[in-house]
Amino acid sequence: MPRKATARERAEVILKVRSGQMTATAAAAALGVSRKTYYEWEARGLSGMLQELEDREPGRPPAPPKPEEVALQAKVTELQKQVDSLAQTAELRALLRLMERNALKKKPKS
Repeated sequence: MPRKATARERAEVILKVRSGQMTATAAAAALGVSRKTYYEWEARGLSGMLQELEDREPGRPPAPPKPEEVALQAKVTELQKQVDSLAQTAELRALLRLMERNALKKKPKS
């Protein structure tokens, strides 16, 4: 059974074909695969190369949040909703008191 080509060897052969140093038929024979398989590898290899060469944000990618941080953030969000609700309730009560005072002032004395 022939030795399986490494990814580096496949990449070198693909680059030789793309630069005109080798034909796809010769490349497929050198890798021990059909031309169809060679072209599939070529498409995957070139696609992967393009993907890896895309611009990225500079620096280290952010670390995924720790489970404790996620739980704490959820709790903070829940508490913030409660605070907002209580603030609205307090505002409504203040408005009701004000309306009651105004209603008492306007009430005709009998």
